[in-house]
Amino acid sequence: MTTSNKIEKLLWAIALPGFGQFLNKKYVKGITLIILEFVINTQAHLNLIIIYSFHGDIAGAIHATDYHWLMFYPCLYMFGMWDAYKDAGTTAPYAYLPFVLGAFFGTVGIIYSAKLKLFGVLFGPVWLPMLFAFIGIFTGIVMFQIIRRARR
Repeated sequence: MTTSNKIEKLLWAIALPGFGQFLNKKYVKGITLIILEFVINTQAHLNLIIIYSFHGDIAGAIHATDYHWLMFYPCLYMFGMWDAYKDAGTTAPYAYLPFVLGAFFGTVGIIYSAKLKLFGVLFGPVWLPMLFAFIGIFTGIVMFQIIRRARR
């Protein structure tokens, strides 16, 4: 399997959890992830809070958010990406670290999104988890590289 094929499946999984699984012909997993995506999205009011966040109404986004449901989202999203990438071909040991840490940090970002201000700015339940997820992904990539070099 070519690297570009793995990247293609990863990008489709980023578009919507489950799409990468369909490309990998893992239909039951794909349908399950799509159903979970719609249930969590609906119950957490994710589309509404994205609209509020893009309009700069962070208070409205925080008020509209069902945090009990939204906390599932980073793990579902990152698992969908990891699973699509992994099933697309051979994967290096510890390549899961960026996905796991992205999910963990994204969830922590949700937990603190209603209160934590960075540089005096309240980012809310969309932007703060995304920022934290990117920090987790970057940390995971660094850890993966360190482990890979140490194992040589």
